[in-house]
Formats: sequence, structure tokens, C-alpha cells
Amino acid sequence: MPASHAPSRAGVLRAAQKVAAILPPTPLLPLEFGGRTLWCKAECLQPVGAFKIRGGWHRLSDLSAEERRRGVVGVSSGNHAQGVAWAARRLGIAATIVMPADAPQVKLDATRALGAEIVLYDRMTQSREEIASELCAKTGAILVHAFADPWIIEGQGTVGVELDEQMRARAGGSASRIIVPCGGGGLAAGVALACPDASLTLVEPEGWDDVGRSLAAEEILPVAKDAPATACDALQTLSTQPINFAVLKERCSAALWVTPAEVRAAQRLAFSKLHLVVEPGGAAALAAVLVGKVEVDERTAVVLSGGNTDPEAFARVLSTAD
Repeated sequence: MPASHAPSRAGVLRAAQKVAAILPPTPLLPLEFGGRTLWCKAECLQPVGAFKIRGGWHRLSDLSAEERRRGVVGVSSGNHAQGVAWAARRLGIAATIVMPADAPQVKLDATRALGAEIVLYDRMTQSREEIASELCAKTGAILVHAFADPWIIEGQGTVGVELDEQMRARAGGSASRIIVPCGGGGLAAGVALACPDASLTLVEPEGWDDVGRSLAAEEILPVAKDAPATACDALQTLSTQPINFAVLKERCSAALWVTPAEVRAAQRLAFSKLHLVVEPGGAAALAAVLVGKVEVDERTAVVLSGGNTDPEAFARVLSTAD
């Protein structure tokens, strides 16, 4: 296996074969909205509650025997952590995950339950990349980045492969537009590679729209130092990386942001109409549709990327009207 490679559509299709061998496709659910049918890809129903299981499996299953013996280190607020931990347990690989101390407890507990060791850090004052690099240098483990890794990008792109097959079977053709939540850009870049003919819209949380600003400026810009607190922990990355930006600057047609209230409204709608528990970050793309920030036609698809939220936090969302 090469030390690295450029993510490609061929790589996404290979990853899709690997994922299909161990996981069933997640449902593509119709949601009637504004007189049209919006198609919702329910990645919140994955075994680890998020799409991150795809990239984790593609990356770790491609490691050599010698690399597997060395173990892996991941960085994550929780969903990538569980994807890596799930794959590591299945493959018999030791996994250490660097996670923010303020990650939702449900994500911390689930990662530990999958057998991974957790190293906590302060999201706003410490660099998770530096901590992970030090761990890799000390132990010889392989770094599995949450989004800036070609295998991770290709694995996340398998969402698009499944979605395309389901849309052609049920919606009369491939998706014309795909709307995805965006943190570091791993999912977005993967879907862009998987579905080159679809218009791609990225959605970020208010104040954490660094990818959108980077695309507008045609250079990578970090999140502002005074970025507000956000419930969208899954999308709370400080900046995208060149490997993701290289794909997105060629393929992204629009980048939007949504407010906390808009996200909560999307969570409530997904629960009431689709009977799904969707975490804040996982509901960001749907939120943009509900408030009319994205034009919808009969072949528009939205990715509900994750459902790992603390029960108490979700109960507050359902019980409080904005």
C-alpha cells in the first residue's frame, strides 16, 4: 500500500465495494416539503450512528499487517472516533482517539465501549493534531485523520455511491443537487468525487463557516478566534486542509451557514416526520433547506450525517420552541 495517494472516484468506488461487503445501505427516505419530495440519506442509522464508519473501515482495512501491529491514532469529537474504534475492534487493531473534553458524553461513552483509549484535550487552547503527532511519534502508531486523509475521503464518498443508486431507483434519475453538512470537508469532498454530475451544496454552523469563506477567498482561512459556541460539535473544525480544499474548490457550487435555531428546527422536523434522532451537526443540511437557503427540485438529496446526541440535549430541543 502506498504511503499516500490522491483521493479519486476510482478509490471511492473501491471503497464502496468494501463497505457494501460488511454494511447494508442506509435508507433514503422521502420527505414531503413545499410540494416536492426531498430525499434524505439517513446516515444517523449506521451502527455507530454516523457516516464516519465508512472512512474508518476503508482506511483501517487497507493497512498492512505491520501497520496494524503498530496501532492507530485518531482525532475526533466523537463520530470519527467511533468509526475508527469500530473498525479497529473488528480488525484487532489497538486504537487511541484524541477527543475534546467537551465532546458529548454519549460519544465519549460509545468510543470507550468500542475498546478505544481516549486522550482528552481542550478544544480552544490545545492542538489535537500536535497531541496526535506526539502520540504517533512515541508509539509508532498510524495517524488516521478525521478528514484530511485520502482513504477517509474516499470512504465517506461511499455515501454518494449508495445515494446515487437509490435515487436512480426511486426518484427517476441521479441527484441533481446534494446538500451535505460540512466540518473539515471529508464527507463533502468524498461525495463530490462520487457524484461528479450533481450540484454540491455545503452547510456549516454559524460562525464556523471557514470552508465557505475559504472557497470565496480562494485560499484556506481558519475559523475566527472569537467563533461562537455551537451545538454542532461534529462540524466544529478549525480549518479545512489542502487535500479537501483541492477537491471542493473545483466541485462546490454553494456554501451556506445555518443558525442554532434553524438547526434545532431541523432536528424537530426529522424527529416528527421521519422518526429519526439527528444530532445538531447531522441536521445542518436539512436546516438550510427548511429555511429556503437552498432551492429544491424533485431530485434533491440531503445527508443526515449523524445521530449521536445526548438524550438530555435532544429532549431540550424537542421540548423548546424557538
